[in-house]
Amino acid sequence: MARLPLQDMARMSGPRRPAPFGDLQSSVCLDAIYPGHNHHSYDWSTNLPETIYDVAIIGSGPAGYTAAIRAGQLGLKAAIIEKDPYLGGTCLHVGCIPTKALLFNAEVYDHVKEGTELGLENTAGVSLNWGTIQKRKQGIVDKHAKGLQFLMRKNKVDVIKGYGRLTGAAKDGIHTVALEGGEQKSIKAKNVILSTGSVARMLPGLQPDDRILTNIEVLSLNEIPKSIIVIGSGAVGVEFASIYKSFGAEVTILEMLPRYVPVEDEEVSKELMRVYRKRGINGFVNAKVEKVEKTGNGVAVTFTVDGKQQKLEAEKVLVAVGRAPRTDNVGIEKTKIEVERGFVKVDPFMRTAEPGIYAVGDIVADLPQLAHSGAMEGIVAVTHIAGKPVKPINKLRIPNATYCHPEIGSVGLTEAQAKDRGYEVKVGKFPFTANSRASIVGQHEGFIKIVTDAKYGEILGVHIIGPNATELIAESVVALEMECTAEELSNIIHAHPTLSEAMLDASNAVFGMAINA
Repeated sequence: MARLPLQDMARMSGPRRPAPFGDLQSSVCLDAIYPGHNHHSYDWSTNLPETIYDVAIIGSGPAGYTAAIRAGQLGLKAAIIEKDPYLGGTCLHVGCIPTKALLFNAEVYDHVKEGTELGLENTAGVSLNWGTIQKRKQGIVDKHAKGLQFLMRKNKVDVIKGYGRLTGAAKDGIHTVALEGGEQKSIKAKNVILSTGSVARMLPGLQPDDRILTNIEVLSLNEIPKSIIVIGSGAVGVEFASIYKSFGAEVTILEMLPRYVPVEDEEVSKELMRVYRKRGINGFVNAKVEKVEKTGNGVAVTFTVDGKQQKLEAEKVLVAVGRAPRTDNVGIEKTKIEVERGFVKVDPFMRTAEPGIYAVGDIVADLPQLAHSGAMEGIVAVTHIAGKPVKPINKLRIPNATYCHPEIGSVGLTEAQAKDRGYEVKVGKFPFTANSRASIVGQHEGFIKIVTDAKYGEILGVHIIGPNATELIAESVVALEMECTAEELSNIIHAHPTLSEAMLDASNAVFGMAINA
C-alpha cells in the first residue's frame, strides 16, 4: 500500500520506530498492537522553515483534528503535532471506531443465530472467522486514517511529528512549543490548543497484558475468549460485554455503584440490567473489587457484595473503570493553567488561565469525555481564535451514546436531576414493544422516555434504550436546542413505519394520549 507524502515535506531518513506506550501523544501505540502494519502512516516532515502559526494543536484525536480542519477553513495558518505515525488518536485507532465495527459484526451474528425465524435455512452451523472480523475492523480504521491525511492536505494544515510540550507564557505574543521525536526542536504559534486526550484508568497494582485488558488489548485479542470478567459498567464496559456475549463468551460484569451505566436515567439502567440478564450476561452491582490475580490459565477476581466475599475466574478480565486525562509531562506546570484532578479548567471559549493557550477534548474539566463533545470544543476554540462569533457549548445539549445491545441514547436532564433542580416533572414514556418497525427488525426491548417541565411543557431531557437509540437521539438534541415543548414535538409528523415514530408517541404520552399504547 503506497504512502501518501505531505506536500513540500521531505521523507524521514531513518526507519520508523514504535513509540513507548507511556510517551504517546494521544494515548495510542498501534505499532505495539499491529507490528509491521503500514496503517496509513505519514511520511513525517523534517526541516520546515521557521513559521509562526496562528494556531498549533498538540494531539490529533477528534478534538485536535477537528480544530485543525476548522482552522484551515477559517484561513488560519495551522499546525497539528502528533507523536504517533498516524492521525486520529484513541477514538479512531483503539476506541470508538474499531469497537463499533466489532459491535456491528456482533449484531449481524445475532441476526444469523435467529435465522430460522427470519426464514433463513441452515444457519445453525454458521461459525465466526475471527481473523476476517479483525481484518475488516482494521480496514475501516485504515480507511478513515487515510481520510484524515487527505483532510489535512486539503485544509493546508502542517502535520508535524513530535511530542509537543508547552514551554511557558508567550513572549511578545508568540508561544513556543518544544518538540521531541522529530527533526524539529520547536515551533512557534500565536495560539496553542492542548488536545492530548486520555488513557484508560487501571486498578492499583495492575498492568495491562494478555490477560488483564484495557480498551487497547481487548480489541486485539488473537481469539475470542471463552470467558471474560468486565470491571465497570460504563460505556466501554457494557459495550464489550455485549460484543463478547454475542460472540459466545461467558460474561460477568462487576459494578461498584448500585446500577449499570450510572450516568443514565435510572429507568434506563434498570432496563439494561433486565435485558442483560435475559441475554445471559451475569452481573453484580455494589461490587467492590479487592484483588485481581493470575491463575494457571486465566484470571481470578475477588470482590465483595453486601459484605460477602466472592471469587470468580475467567480467561480474561477487562478493566473499564474510566479514563484519566493525559496532562502529565506536557509542560502545564510552566504555565498559569489551572488543573483539577488532572483536568484543565477552561472558560466558555475553551481558554485556559494562560493567555493564548486553549484546551479541548478529554482533558477538559466539567465536560464529558466524548469524541463529539471534544470535536465541538475544538470548533469553539479555533473559531474564537479566528475572531468569529461562536456559541459556547451547553453541557445539557451534549448527547450520550452507548452502542451496546440494546443501544442507549440520552440528552439533557434525567428525571432525578430535573427534580433535584426544583422542576415539577411530567414524564411521557413509550415502549418499543408497541412500535411496528421495532417488530419488523425484531428488537422489542426498551423505550423512549421524555422528561418535561410540567409548568411550561419544555422538554428537559430524553432517554432512549432500544433499537438505533444512538441515531434516534439526534432529534431530541435538536428539540432541546430549540427549547421545544412536548406539545410542539407531538405536532411533528413522523414517517410510518419508523422507529422514530416512538418519539411521537412518547411526546403524546406526556399528556396520556399516545396513539399506539
